[in-house]
Amino acid sequence: MSKKEMKSLLKNVILFKELSDQELDPVIEIAHPREFSEREILFMQGEPLDRVFFIHKGQVKIYKTDISGKEQIVSILQSGEMFPHAGFFRTGNYPAHAEVMEEATLLVIPIVEFERLLLSRPDICMKLFRVMGEKIIDLQSRLDEQIFHNTYEQILMLFLRLSKMYGEKQKDEFVKLTIHFTNQELANMIGTTRETVNRTVTKLRKNNIVQMSEKGNLLISTDSVKQELQID
Repeated sequence: MSKKEMKSLLKNVILFKELSDQELDPVIEIAHPREFSEREILFMQGEPLDRVFFIHKGQVKIYKTDISGKEQIVSILQSGEMFPHAGFFRTGNYPAHAEVMEEATLLVIPIVEFERLLLSRPDICMKLFRVMGEKIIDLQSRLDEQIFHNTYEQILMLFLRLSKMYGEKQKDEFVKLTIHFTNQELANMIGTTRETVNRTVTKLRKNNIVQMSEKGNLLISTDSVKQELQID
């Protein structure tokens, strides 16, 4: 990966959206491009948090496991995203597992080197903190979904969130998810069962709120979902 490609990648990462080209230059100097194979584990939940990753190409699954080994997907990340999101601003261990879903090219930045950069450039540091504040608000919103809404509503809200993150507008009222999710993966994202998602998707298909493409991708009528949730 060339430095031009590295800069293009970082410029599209939310964390660095307020940085100029000149402010990105020292970040690129400490970044290391790496190739990873499908199903390769990047780190395990509980391992020392020492690096942050940026996806140039490929997809990465972030998930947690409980005592019984049950998996809960936190997110499916693709090109242009970073993880863990708060990695530069926390100490301790990785909060989840990360697994490559398909061959990937990632940009890796050691946290120690990044901290040295921030200490020498407080102007960059302040811009990054502003962006992190926006991320905290988004995470609080997702927590509120689980506290104040039943499972059916959580699934509808998940569909809206996935439509915004991975949606491709179709000619009709539907949005197609560009990433294929199984019902088990959808269930893992909100901590429910596959059977519950199966029943909900079946109900939504009968009401023409969701459809399935020929390749098995979800087609979601976001307007209909909002009507179900009674939101604008």
